[in-house]
Amino acid sequence: MRYLITGILLLSAGFLKAQEVNIIPKPASLKIYKEKFVLTEKTKIQSMSGNTVLPDYLKKILQDKLQLSLRVSPSLYPEKGKPYIILHGLKGKSPMAYEKDYYELRVSKNGISIGSMSDTGLFYGIQTLLQLIEESAISGNPAETNSKPEIPHLVLTDYPRFQYRGMHLDVGRHFFPVDFIKKYIDYLALHKLNTFHWHLTEDQGWRIEIKKYPKLTSVGGWRNGTIIGRYPGTGNDGIKYGGYYTQEQIKEIVKYAADRYITVIPEIEMPGHSSAAIAAYPELSCFPNEPTINYFPKNCKWNGDTTGKQVQQTWGVFDDVFCAGQEKTFSFLEDVMDEVLALFPSKYIHVGGDECPKENWKRCPHCQERIKEKGLKDEHELQSYFIQRMEKYLNSKGRTLIGWDEILEGGLAPNAVVMSWRGEKGGIEAAQQNHDVIMTPGNPVYFDHTQSENEDSVTIGGFNPIEKVYAYEPVPKELNEEQAKHVLGAQANMWTEYMKNISKVEYMLFPRIAALSEVLWSQKDKKDWSDFEKRLMMQFKRYDLWKTNYSKAYFDLKATVMPENNNNGVLWKLESKKSGVIIQYNKKLEITDPPNPPAFYSYNSPVQIVVPGNYSAWSVENGRRLDNTITQNFFFNKATGKKISLTKEASPTYPGDGAFTLVNGVINEKGFARTKEFLGFNGTNCEAVIDLGESKEISFVVVNCLDRRSSWIWRPQSAEVLGSGDGQTWYSLKSTDSFQEDKSGTGKGMMTMSFRKTFARYLKIGVKNWGTIPGGNPGAGNKAWLFVDEIEVNAPNP
Repeated sequence: MRYLITGILLLSAGFLKAQEVNIIPKPASLKIYKEKFVLTEKTKIQSMSGNTVLPDYLKKILQDKLQLSLRVSPSLYPEKGKPYIILHGLKGKSPMAYEKDYYELRVSKNGISIGSMSDTGLFYGIQTLLQLIEESAISGNPAETNSKPEIPHLVLTDYPRFQYRGMHLDVGRHFFPVDFIKKYIDYLALHKLNTFHWHLTEDQGWRIEIKKYPKLTSVGGWRNGTIIGRYPGTGNDGIKYGGYYTQEQIKEIVKYAADRYITVIPEIEMPGHSSAAIAAYPELSCFPNEPTINYFPKNCKWNGDTTGKQVQQTWGVFDDVFCAGQEKTFSFLEDVMDEVLALFPSKYIHVGGDECPKENWKRCPHCQERIKEKGLKDEHELQSYFIQRMEKYLNSKGRTLIGWDEILEGGLAPNAVVMSWRGEKGGIEAAQQNHDVIMTPGNPVYFDHTQSENEDSVTIGGFNPIEKVYAYEPVPKELNEEQAKHVLGAQANMWTEYMKNISKVEYMLFPRIAALSEVLWSQKDKKDWSDFEKRLMMQFKRYDLWKTNYSKAYFDLKATVMPENNNNGVLWKLESKKSGVIIQYNKKLEITDPPNPPAFYSYNSPVQIVVPGNYSAWSVENGRRLDNTITQNFFFNKATGKKISLTKEASPTYPGDGAFTLVNGVINEKGFARTKEFLGFNGTNCEAVIDLGESKEISFVVVNCLDRRSSWIWRPQSAEVLGSGDGQTWYSLKSTDSFQEDKSGTGKGMMTMSFRKTFARYLKIGVKNWGTIPGGNPGAGNKAWLFVDEIEVNAPNP
């Protein structure tokens, strides 16, 4: 392992409480006894399995972690009366499909034994043993400087639920050094994940050396600047940025992973996300003489040369993709694949296949000729032709193609594996067609989404806390028993647009990887959030021992806005998972001259909010105010807190807090970063009915919404408000197709409907989805998302 634990902590190994160990992921079965085995220098490591690498691996880890020098014994059998850690084989059949991963761990008065039918299982047993040793170190008595790890006597059997347990890392947007890639692989091993999906090529950088095409790295590996802040950005840093891995470094990493029983799957993007390759070799484009700047978003700044093909300097989806109509494109990709296959022994090779705009193909004579020649219906079938052709090539080399779920469009390649990222729909469709599937839906296993409602750094948006990750079930309920067998497993994805350094990657990874590991390893009937929470407390302490940077969002003070019982205002509920803290809050931030701090109150029950304003809350521990202050701005109008219903519920992917989200007095002020404050509708309209409680005079309605096309979220096509006195007979008050975007650059905006003063008790607000995303945009041809936030009626309330 690449992490070290300080000697002071490690030598302070004490005892574990009886009947308690905190292993993640949770093993299949575990029995614990009161007695303990003490690990000392007299303990010998022995192997009866014939594997000589694992004993040395264990010896090195114990030396690094405990400064405990154990000897590897050449003897096959333990010496009588001598303590041991012994690795041995097992005969017979394990109780699961993936018997090579099954292991048994036993601790008795004589020592520790790990048994398995394969070296892989022995390796997983070692990872569990390391957790037990770490827990002893954490729980030890610092006063006992010579204390040793004490491990309870136990009998443990364990095996994984899924055969594919993956974690992804994008090095195209931001590049990370070899040492960190190895450390990242160690993190996977510690959590019993077995697949590293390495995203090596992107619009913003080509990261793998291809000897036949040296410009891929000398040109495609570098960009002349990077946008600052969240897309579309506030500027360009103007710094040349890049890097790549040599083939020797890649071989080193692949071996390093294999030694930890992890398969590295490379991803070479095609036909989209190929700007870096095209910058190196413009002839791969449909239009080699058109400069890249033509495809650059107008509201982003460009740095450096604006002529010719360039590596992209911002994030997004670009029209300049590999030309599907020219043979030299396929010759190039086959040459690249030949060198990739020589470096990666993985059965699977990922070719991307996502977010490929078809605009260039539509106007390219070579692509149109290809469509005619092959009898294809349209550009979607041209993409299918592209992927199927590459699949045949990979199959001829004994490999299997993986692609993102867009490879379903136009017809799925015969033997391809689908990686479902746009929710679960693509995975369900593929499994029903008897194709193998790897589930990786953006919600909840995109780890580039924030872990905290109180966003503390720039992320791409979305909200995937550890609770949502743990609740994820990779096998969709829509699949029958036979179809479910095609779900190989799942993985989480780490896209790095907003991760410039190692510390941020670790921060986004931990502790969510712990939840992911239990979702993929532990048996379904073993999953229990309350039990996991208890074990998670020890996992946080392990992260401290590893000296890794991790998010403490789990301990954030959490706030929920709820309807008041009489629908007169709203309730602000505050909670902390940190034991022993007192919650305090400001009733309302007052501005005085001279300024005086507002009075604060102790929180005992949900606070009734009947006055708009900016409220704050924080925790106090042992008389000290913690750095976890949250603030909430409440905006009141005549609809705030009132009864509301939806004709059609929002998508389960973006459900907010249900219909109440639209009248809770909270207006999203950060755009896509705070998706909890929006209701999301995928291809469908939003229709809400609000009961104002009594007939009230009204003259305008505002619908807050979002236009963020890079995320497939489109402004409403139109909005309409209808009034009623009885909730049965409706009359139109106003409709509009005008969208007013604010100046924040987040895509936030509103649809305002003003009309002659009238009286109504009930309001029906219809918000029309844009429909199908037009060509030339990210997600073209797919259903648009409609994101609706607060509905305001005559705001502010007089």
